[in-house]
Amino acid sequence: MWRTLAQRGLLGLSVVLACYLVYLLMTNSTAAPPPTRQTGGMDQADATISRFTFTQTKGDKVQWQVDAKQARLFEQKKQALLDTVAVTLFGQAGKELTVEGDEGTLNTDTKNFILANRLEPLVLRTQSGYTIYTNHLSWTDATREIRTGDPVRIVGHGLDVTGVGLLGHMDREEFEVLEDVHVEVSPVS
Repeated sequence: MWRTLAQRGLLGLSVVLACYLVYLLMTNSTAAPPPTRQTGGMDQADATISRFTFTQTKGDKVQWQVDAKQARLFEQKKQALLDTVAVTLFGQAGKELTVEGDEGTLNTDTKNFILANRLEPLVLRTQSGYTIYTNHLSWTDATREIRTGDPVRIVGHGLDVTGVGLLGHMDREEFEVLEDVHVEVSPVS
């Protein structure tokens, strides 16, 4: 008899605790989560620079230049996080390609960088009159190549090329759409 009473008492207590737990979950589930500390945030940067410019040269020739409204530098990571970025890449004939992005990351050691926009595609403009649209772009300094694995559209001189992936060789001034390539040709007016 005592055993049965103890089991029923524990079962009743378990039901009460379960109901209380459900109540707590229901009332606290709509509350905002506590703020989390992001790595690479403004407060952890070694330096913050307004109107940041980084120019890469080889000999007396400028190879590329990155301008940003603001940069947060992290020495340990050898990284600069950039806001409101404009990049100019120079080829054999001088200024070859320009692109602007909402944000970017520059590796201060390898000189590689990544650009992206938050909402709209990046717009790359070549000196030869082509416009390239894509969501993401990376630059590899050692090979002087731009690359993306995202959808791409190239428009200019009566061509409208779409596909997935892009590889641009700045030294040869060539661009390749890598996969699923579709080309529409229209007369140039």
